[in-house]
Amino acid sequence: MPEFIDAHGVAIVYDRHPAQGTPRGVVQLLHGVGEHAGRYATLIEALTADGFAVYADDHRGHGRTGMRQWGDAARLGRLGPGGHPAAVAAVWQFTRLIRDENPDLPLVLLGQSWGSFLAQILVNRHPDAYDGLVLTGSALRWPGSLHGGDFNAPWKAEGGTGMEWLSSDPAVPAAFVADPLTTTTHLIRLFGLVDAARLYGRPRRHLGVDIPTLLMVGGLDTVGGPRSVHRLAAAYRDRSGFTDVTTLVYPGARHELFNEGVAADVRANLRAWLDARFPAR
Repeated sequence: MPEFIDAHGVAIVYDRHPAQGTPRGVVQLLHGVGEHAGRYATLIEALTADGFAVYADDHRGHGRTGMRQWGDAARLGRLGPGGHPAAVAAVWQFTRLIRDENPDLPLVLLGQSWGSFLAQILVNRHPDAYDGLVLTGSALRWPGSLHGGDFNAPWKAEGGTGMEWLSSDPAVPAAFVADPLTTTTHLIRLFGLVDAARLYGRPRRHLGVDIPTLLMVGGLDTVGGPRSVHRLAAAYRDRSGFTDVTTLVYPGARHELFNEGVAADVRANLRAWLDARFPAR
């Protein structure tokens, strides 16, 4: 497993998946809170088959990085020294590593859930670094648009694992709970109030670049949902000046679109969007 060392001495573990055939681009994949990059194997297989190299790290405190950092699965999800700013800096360090290894290929930033918030922050700070932006399970990071309570509230009557908000497929929450590299602890308990508050923000005004952007959300996603994502799309158009912003809503789907019953359609729509903007060489 390759790794790099961040500014606080934490070893960040990542995977490098080469494209099949002549590469046409690179996707930097950012996972969500409490999980890890290993949960995206099917998506990665689809992207590499379509000619995209994929780089995916386990963020600070998470997955294999978290186990090296803490040596204790009970502490997974906790970010460690430097908190959320250090987590953002480590993901930016990873971007620079990817750019150094692929200087002539377009780079698409793909973030799910917390990963989508990290992606929004990075695009605000370093808009020239990215050629495409894909956000899934996302939200406008603003009070009233980003839900901070019990994501599983609509499904509490079902009993179960408490993670039914992830997917309507009961195998998904069961597998999440059984995975030794995940944690079900809520974000606020993992990050603390100060770092949780650092998630708030909006697309920056007048970014000076025009990044093609794809937003995909489940109709029943309790993190933000369609209304919040439509607000995010409007902010990218009106505040940042993006002219190519696409929003796709999947009725009946919950938070993890790549693990939903519509996952094949989600992957196909993603590939079609990529193909139209980053054609094969």
